[in-house]
Amino acid sequence: MGDVEVLTTAGGVGFVRTPDERFSGIGDYPYEPGYVDVDGLRMAYVVDEPVDVGDETGTVLLLHGEPTWGYLYRKMIPPLVAGGYRVVVPDLIGFGRSDKPVERSAYSYAGHVAWMREFLAVTAAERGAGPLHLFGQDWGGLIGLRVAAENPELIDRLILANTGLPEGQSPGAGFEFWQQFSQDVEFLDCGRLVDNATATEVSEAVQDAYRAPFPDELYMAGARHFPLLVPVSADDPAVPANKAAWEVLERWTKPVLTLWAPDDPVLGGGQAVFTERVPGAAGQPHDQFRPASHFIQEDQGPALAEAMVAWLS
Repeated sequence: MGDVEVLTTAGGVGFVRTPDERFSGIGDYPYEPGYVDVDGLRMAYVVDEPVDVGDETGTVLLLHGEPTWGYLYRKMIPPLVAGGYRVVVPDLIGFGRSDKPVERSAYSYAGHVAWMREFLAVTAAERGAGPLHLFGQDWGGLIGLRVAAENPELIDRLILANTGLPEGQSPGAGFEFWQQFSQDVEFLDCGRLVDNATATEVSEAVQDAYRAPFPDELYMAGARHFPLLVPVSADDPAVPANKAAWEVLERWTKPVLTLWAPDDPVLGGGQAVFTERVPGAAGQPHDQFRPASHFIQEDQGPALAEAMVAWLS
């Protein structure tokens, strides 16, 4: 750890950059990353698209959560592209091939929303003029819903899977256990975490791909801190912004689809919050998937993508 170079942004934020060779042995995610600058940090993303994608078809933005990265969507990208859609998959700051601030104080809910908004602004020309459809799971939903509510002109359709938008209340005992565990465990093994939060077996090679972004603890400030950023108490600084986002979502009439794993021990019961509170969710073909747990993309990725293509088209 002592030999790792800690770089610094112009604003004084120290960060590390995972060596490329950590990702070189991952054979089932063949996408070369692009990079954009957000607030002095390098944010990685991949793009895939059919040869004849048109503006009328648009782009699907796939947002991951904790403690994963764009690799989570490797089973969904091909069927979405085959369905005629451009796909954009960013790695959140602190995860995947994106830069990783080394101090926890560099990470906040509002900061992640701002980074994502800046990413979308920088990549707007690359996405083209067509509609932008957002798929968010876990923190991908927490961040994506804020971006959508604060910039409703950016997003056409919303697809949500096992996520939430808390307003100062805990999702329940399952989350509280995870939150405490994430702070107490000596080594946060992200590969094992994914395996434990799926209904199907995750191979050791796939677990290693989830471990790849984090050579050691210096790289894990974001992964460690994310569970503490969920606004589960009334005095959390993110609560006012989330309440404001819900005010927008409760008037949101553009189409909203939920695709859920009800057996998720943390967020399995969260689907109804969106189907009941968001007008755009009325009458949509919401679905549930089994076997599947929290990381529904691992368990049911192709089926999720097929449901998305059928709905979007």
